[in-house]
Amino acid sequence: MASDRELLLELTDSEGYDDPLDMLEVATFDSVAPAICTNEGCGYTTNMEPDQDRGWCEICGTNTVKSCLILAGII
Repeated sequence: MASDRELLLELTDSEGYDDPLDMLEVATFDSVAPAICTNEGCGYTTNMEPDQDRGWCEICGTNTVKSCLILAGII
């Protein structure tokens, strides 16, 4: 399984940011945050609540989506 750091970097890239800190700064002050499925090989991304650590994955059908703020250990 990919590490939280690897998932955070993948999410940063998919959201069009060059630096994870830029994405985290924006997410900190918004009501939604970029999130990614933690299942190996899935890569599903969406926007969820900033404190989401068990969001629903539309692809896998499991509660495995985490927000970038959770992946970074901010929340």
